[in-house]
Amino acid sequence: MQRLLNKTALIIGGSSGIGSSTVERFLAEGAKVITTGSTPESVKRTQSELGDAVSVLEFNALALDACQQLAQTVSVRFGALDILVLNAGVSDWRPLEQWDQAGYDRVFDINVKAPFFLMQALLPHLKPSASVVVTGSNAAHSGFAGGSVYGASKAALALMARTWAAELLPRGIRVNIVSPGPTQTPLFNKLGIPAEHFEAAVQNVKAGIPLGRMGEPSEIAAAITFLASSESAFATGTDLVIDGGVTRLQAA
Repeated sequence: MQRLLNKTALIIGGSSGIGSSTVERFLAEGAKVITTGSTPESVKRTQSELGDAVSVLEFNALALDACQQLAQTVSVRFGALDILVLNAGVSDWRPLEQWDQAGYDRVFDINVKAPFFLMQALLPHLKPSASVVVTGSNAAHSGFAGGSVYGASKAALALMARTWAAELLPRGIRVNIVSPGPTQTPLFNKLGIPAEHFEAAVQNVKAGIPLGRMGEPSEIAAAITFLASSESAFATGTDLVIDGGVTRLQAA
């Protein structure tokens, strides 16, 4: 089935993890895919891995002028977009007493400010009936120890996305959110857990998941694909939580 045939899609943060799996899924569904890497090195690596079927552009979420630059490049080279996936983000978990202003600002700059101004910059280049999918987090739906700043940033992003869904109704543009729980991605490996404690930490996370395992990037990509396609034509402002039951059930 090629649910995205002849659709032009921009996936922000497609160099690894959920973004990379989403790129692969979109290609299989027939989309013309553009994605981004945060550095020249990641762009080169991603382009080499994906080949000519995908166009990889550089986008640094901490540089606000990069939003307009990316929008201009996409418009000139690829025209208007049918699908936009705002997937780039940073995960940083710390106890309350360990936060400093620089760390706090970095999380909100990448997870909130960058997608806001990128959405603003790309808005003129979204087709009527375009689908926007935002990658949120189940951390926005519950109080997890160490997740105060990260969870707050994802909650802010989800609220913005629902507001966009309301504002863009007259243009026929749908905006939905996918909120993953613990997922086996490189982002999970960057949480600063000492190597000697990593496996124990993974097992501890799994113990709190009713389904007994972490999610796979391909499972989140499948949900993003559904919301990007016309199969979800009646959905806008939806927040689809995919976390193995963490925020809805209690582990046995």
